[in-house]
Amino acid sequence: MNIEQARFNMIEQQIRPWDVLDPEVLELLHVVKRENFVPVAHKALAFADIEIPLPGGEAMLAPKIEARLLQDLGLKKHESVLEIGAGAGYLTALLAHKARHVTSVEIAPELKALADKNLADNGVTNATVELGNGAQGWTGGAPFDVIVVGGSLPVLPEALLQQLKIGGRLAVIIGQAPAMKAQLITRTGEAGYDTRTLFETNVKALELAVAPSTFQF
Repeated sequence: MNIEQARFNMIEQQIRPWDVLDPEVLELLHVVKRENFVPVAHKALAFADIEIPLPGGEAMLAPKIEARLLQDLGLKKHESVLEIGAGAGYLTALLAHKARHVTSVEIAPELKALADKNLADNGVTNATVELGNGAQGWTGGAPFDVIVVGGSLPVLPEALLQQLKIGGRLAVIIGQAPAMKAQLITRTGEAGYDTRTLFETNVKALELAVAPSTFQF
């Protein structure tokens, strides 16, 4: 496989058509080598328009979803980021290249170890992977400028909103299969939030995500 040709095809055939046109984001997809984060058994799929399997039944988000979230968040160099779900560390690395620091919370020890290794091997020094349950956010380092949730949530916990700085942005996929919406929520004041729907998708729920209330009649 010609890796650079495959990367070019991914960007031109999957990512640009998804309205990812920010030149800095497109350039970053050349800089951060996705193939270095994909498990060896799935290297040939590094640039495919699929969710690549990870240990423990988890998966990497499709490239176009990662790129779109990265673009729509509009990260700045002075900002602090909370990522829920490190996975293999690829989105962590993309975020780290655009922000001051990324705190990534990973519930699975095997994936924390994988993300730690991948980030170290690829020279990412401004990201920390914490072992824990981030389904209700993470108080260490809060409030954050940006929060990114790497899996879907059936309902949005209030705690996540409270961990955003005023002016901060939360990228999250909300809903239950088969209909979920990726949303960008901006905190506009102490109790004010502006919500924009980015796209519809269907991704695996975050482990230990808060379930919606069920009413008994």
